[in-house]
Amino acid sequence: MQKGQIRVQTENIFPIIKKFLYSDHEIFLRELVSNAVDATQKLKTLSSIGEAKGELGELRIDVTVNAKEKTITIADKGIGMTAEEVDKYLNQVAFSSAEEFLAKYNDASIIGHFGLGFYSAFMVADKVEVITQSFKDEAGTVYWSCDGNPEFELYEVEKRTRGTSIILHVNEESKEFLEADRLKKILERFCKFLPVSIFFHDANEEKKKDDEEKAINNTQPLWVRKPSELTKEDYEKFYRELYPFGETPLFWIHLNVDYPFNLTGILYFPKIKQSYEIQKDKIQLYCNQVFVTDEVKDIVPEFLMLLHGVIDSPDIPLNVSRSYLQGDPNVKKINNHITKKVADKLEEIFKNERTAFEEKWESLGLFVKYGMMTDDKFLEKANKFLVLEDVETKTVGEGDEQQSVKQFYTLEEYKMAAETLQKNKDSKTVILYTTDPIQQDAYVKACTAKGYKVVVLNTMIDAAFINHMEMKWENVHFTRVDADIVDNLIDKKENAESVLSKKEAEALKEMFNFQVPEMMLNVEVKGLSKDTAPVVATRPEQMRRMKDMGAIGGGMTAFYAMMPDEVHLTINGNHPIYQDILKLSDAEVQKKQVRNLADLALLSQGLLKGAELTNFINRSVELLQGQPVTAE
Repeated sequence: MQKGQIRVQTENIFPIIKKFLYSDHEIFLRELVSNAVDATQKLKTLSSIGEAKGELGELRIDVTVNAKEKTITIADKGIGMTAEEVDKYLNQVAFSSAEEFLAKYNDASIIGHFGLGFYSAFMVADKVEVITQSFKDEAGTVYWSCDGNPEFELYEVEKRTRGTSIILHVNEESKEFLEADRLKKILERFCKFLPVSIFFHDANEEKKKDDEEKAINNTQPLWVRKPSELTKEDYEKFYRELYPFGETPLFWIHLNVDYPFNLTGILYFPKIKQSYEIQKDKIQLYCNQVFVTDEVKDIVPEFLMLLHGVIDSPDIPLNVSRSYLQGDPNVKKINNHITKKVADKLEEIFKNERTAFEEKWESLGLFVKYGMMTDDKFLEKANKFLVLEDVETKTVGEGDEQQSVKQFYTLEEYKMAAETLQKNKDSKTVILYTTDPIQQDAYVKACTAKGYKVVVLNTMIDAAFINHMEMKWENVHFTRVDADIVDNLIDKKENAESVLSKKEAEALKEMFNFQVPEMMLNVEVKGLSKDTAPVVATRPEQMRRMKDMGAIGGGMTAFYAMMPDEVHLTINGNHPIYQDILKLSDAEVQKKQVRNLADLALLSQGLLKGAELTNFINRSVELLQGQPVTAE
């Protein structure tokens, strides 16, 4: 028997390991199973080059929990260790056998690099035992144990089969890990796609004879296979494996790079509903098929955090907990590569399957617009496949087969369609848009009646997108359809002359001199066409944008959200109704009719709420009944 002290440079290192090695104690299982996978992969490598002789047999890992004995056992049939190797690798903290093996054999399938994973066992165990048999014929079976102090026991025992068993005597604080369901879920989370079959056993559960032993992991996940041998059904089935309750994705991108870095994975574009129940952190990061984290913001561009799927790279440097990325040029290269692959895929679909691309735009638009705002390289490519949805549909087919479908423009197509009518005095193309085609219907119709092209921009990020694109795109300006009366939306032009006299116009303007809570009203009388509404309420583009951004952005911009709404009331002096109103002898009825006309205009903008809306309804009923109107 040999006795001694584990050689560490710092006193009392075990309390530090127990508390601080990993922030999440359940990581111990991932680390120990990963070590077992490494031991198995090393054996395969040595066998392939003739250094390990004989049949390998079934290479598997067994995880057994015994709640009565308060133990968890992780057993493999891998390379095993000699007494000298146990002394070298287990008795020197942070001396990694994986690191040494990598240097000698250049085996990229090996997971561990830091040599601390084994000691994660002491986060949950009062005592750890190791029984190991090396693949080397002359080696004996070695027993090692440690009770969490810098003291160990190491000696030979009766010879066993090749491989290593690690027995954890779980401490009282960690007894939760003795629950079979809890332990199995941890295995399924971290080890679901490890390349060696893993079997889970509950020692206290009675097995039935007919029970079929089934591995808890898929050793050949889709991303390690060649895209050429996979079908559409394969990708959709794998998506359901990752997200059992998710809808079928729109499409996917299979990543497979081996130079200048190693990267594999599959990124899925999920369907996004109008409710915008967007779920981030749905991309899982793996290192040689070991789950690391689902926080991949440093690897995946921010705008693609809305994607789902997996990425796997042994070249992404990780700290000992494999939970946080360290600074490294490869991370930036991988980030850029993913951006390029996504842009290329979107451009390919747009060119080859434009109709299908447009049908998916409700979901795709969010990715594309977000990317154009946050990544200039993506913006360059996306300018070719960004599409703008026309508020008007087009009719396709003939006879009974006719149907209305959405129509879309690329930026260049919109410029060409609007070339004649929608250039302002600065020669900029004015992109007219609506954020709510139903509520803004009157404004939309006024625009389309003039031949203007109106597009729908109604997603959660369109306010920011519009501001950003006005800075990025040359000679383009966005204007919402209700930003001004239709005659002034493009260029400031002289309006038709009003049929009202100057005195009548002044009297009419005075009638509209009233206050509305939390609103700043500007009133003017103009001569518009007779079929235009008696009063048109508009909200100046820039002020409305600032309020919209303030409502979304918070912080310093929140100030704008608290400002009163600035509203322009344009009184159409040419509307016949005013000839009747001006002739009324009852000043109270006259006042009420004018206020109702203004409220109708405010209602069209969704600005009439609360008490003001109630007053409008009551007033309307009284006027319709022809009864005397009482003062409010």
